[in-house]
Amino acid sequence: MKLSTFGFLTGRGLRNLGTHWAMTIACVASLAVCMSLNTMASLVEVNVDSMIGYLGRQNETVVFLDPACDDATAAAVGEQISAISGVTNVSYMSKQDVLNTYESYMEEYAALWDEFENDNPFKANYRVTVADLSQLNQISSQMETIPGVVKVTAPVEMGSIFVQIQEGVTRMGRAFVLVLMVVSVITVGSTIRLSVFARRREIEIMKYVGATNWLVTLPFLMEGLAIGLIAGVLSASSVLGLYYYLISAASGLSGVWEILLGTSLVPVDAVWSTVLTSSVAGGAVVGGLGSLFSIRKHLNV
Repeated sequence: MKLSTFGFLTGRGLRNLGTHWAMTIACVASLAVCMSLNTMASLVEVNVDSMIGYLGRQNETVVFLDPACDDATAAAVGEQISAISGVTNVSYMSKQDVLNTYESYMEEYAALWDEFENDNPFKANYRVTVADLSQLNQISSQMETIPGVVKVTAPVEMGSIFVQIQEGVTRMGRAFVLVLMVVSVITVGSTIRLSVFARRREIEIMKYVGATNWLVTLPFLMEGLAIGLIAGVLSASSVLGLYYYLISAASGLSGVWEILLGTSLVPVDAVWSTVLTSSVAGGAVVGGLGSLFSIRKHLNV
């Protein structure tokens, strides 16, 4: 295809936007709403993942060492724990460190404190943080097999609850996105179908004189792409504006969100590029698919 022919057909497709301008506006608005809901569902998923990750980092696994092990064995245990895949942080607490943490609680029991200092009953341990809570049970089992380890205390049940919440939100979000994508394709297809119906005789004549399916399809494809791109930009702008407002409002309420959930919302800087790219790309895909589905049956002349 010549560049001039491509430009002509592209321009013709864009001019079709004004032919049925009322339906075009309605289609852009409907598609923008659907895509905005999709994007908001994705942002909810991102923030839930961030919250679950934060809560997971607050729940440390404690690896207790054998009281009889020497410093070399304790150091070797720490090296082996650090080498386990999925472990993000390892901190060592000696018997004296553990005893010191309880000093403020035992101010009224001086005699008992003196006894503990002479015969420390606590065990040296490692405090371990795991990146992925779904691997917590497996990693705990690995640490229990390390020579010198007598016990591993891990919040496995709590981690399992967090993982289930995360998976549930992910499944619901993806199902929601899938349904709205189908609705979006149908919405665009309805608009393009009007343009195709108005020009059905022209399409038949073009086919009779030898026009290829691609030549007939291109203007409608460009029309659908334009609708999708416009809706994508509008969707990204509105969602990012709303999200920025929510972050500002949460910050302005003396950190209520952080008090309730322990962590702040994911900042706009971390998501705006992804939101814009996914909205524009998603709009183009939905617009293109809607166009192709609408014109397909008119190509068989």
